[in-house]
This record gives sequence, C-alpha cells and structure tokens, in this order.
Amino acid sequence: MLTIQNLSVSIEGKKILHDISFDFKSKRTYAIMGPNGSGKSTLASAIMGHPSITYSRASKILVNNHNIKTFSPDKRSKLGIFLSFQTPMTLPGVTVFELLRLALEKQMSPVVLHKKVKEYAKELHIKDELLKRSLNDGFSGGEKKKLEALQAVLLTPSFALFDEIDTGVDVDALRTISRFLKKHLPKTTTTVFITHSTRLLKYIEPQEVLIIKDGRLVKTGTGALAKRIEEKGFEYIK
Repeated sequence: MLTIQNLSVSIEGKKILHDISFDFKSKRTYAIMGPNGSGKSTLASAIMGHPSITYSRASKILVNNHNIKTFSPDKRSKLGIFLSFQTPMTLPGVTVFELLRLALEKQMSPVVLHKKVKEYAKELHIKDELLKRSLNDGFSGGEKKKLEALQAVLLTPSFALFDEIDTGVDVDALRTISRFLKKHLPKTTTTVFITHSTRLLKYIEPQEVLIIKDGRLVKTGTGALAKRIEEKGFEYIK
C-alpha cells in the first residue's frame, strides 16, 4: 500500500534517518518500536511530509507506485494518509466538530457528522462538554488521544499512523481507544502504531514489528520480537 525506499532524512542539517526501506501492506497492523530518540517520530513526519524534513535525493515514498516525496501534507492526506500527533496541539476557537466539518464537507452532511461525533464520543467516554470546547484546550492526555482516535475513524484513512497514542493514557483509556480503532477503522486500512513500550501491543496485536535504533531499521519480526524486547530491552538488538 505504502512503500519507503532508501529513506534518509535530515532536520536542520542533522541527519536523523539512514537509508530505511520497507513495504507496508494493505489491511495489516504494524508496530514501530525503539528507544527514545531513535527516529520513530521523524519517520512518521517524513511519511506525512512535515515541512522541517529534508529528504535525500535517493529517498522515495511510494503510494500505488507513485513517488509522493514532493507532495505537501494536505495532498498526502487526500491520498488517505493520516497521522495522529504525539502531542496534539490546541486549536483556540475551533471545536472537534468544526474541524471535522471542514475536513469532511464534501463527504458527509453536518447533521450526519454531528450524530457520528456524539455517538463515537459516547463510545470513547468523552464528556459532552469537551465537544463544545476548543480542541484540546485544557484536555488531559487521555482525552486528547481519544479525540485523535475519533478523528481518525471519521476520516477513514487508508494508511493510519498513530504516534505514541499510549503516552499519557491510563490502562482503561488505552483499552478503550484500542478497541474503538479496531472496531471502526476500515478493514482495508493499514495501521501503524509507534511506541517505545510493549503495553500497547497487548491490545493492537500487530502482525509485524519494526525496530528502529539510531535512525536505522535494524530488525523486523512478529509479536514474539516485542516480547523479547520486553524481557531483555532494546540493547540486546545490535
């Protein structure tokens, strides 16, 4: 579905990722793991097209065999790529409904959208008062991540990246978010969860685990690989 080839990127002249190649297949769930500062979030930003990213000449990001390396983030999102924020930003004066109404104005009527937002918010245990407040204004970590999950489901992406959706989330909220995403994301969606903890993996059950260290893809494997990391840490992977 989405393939990266020879992906090397820099930020402000500092090289962060080194020659990463991988083929993400449709309908599969992946986990990207690695120590703090290993380049996991930079990889997500590179796929999404963050303006601070500088790509090497050889780098390719292919969607249906078309290189989107020069595409702006909004063009990538229109291709079905979604990225949840590790630290969701506050949007003063903009509610989650208003944000989604703008994003989905040609796909869903405001009445239907409002009904869906209320329905999903109830399922995620999001209080009604938060839906009327500026997005993420004074929200807890768990509330922010729940709203990221709600937005992801309503936007129906074909390739969804979740950057540390488990950070700042208690075990009950994590279970709720994981079940919600598994239930409501399209079955054809490729889902990629970035984390440095194995806690999330118990709920998302990835079919493949990728390990990034020092900006390099050093190992791939099944859920058993994550269990070995939980027992021995990232240091055992050379």
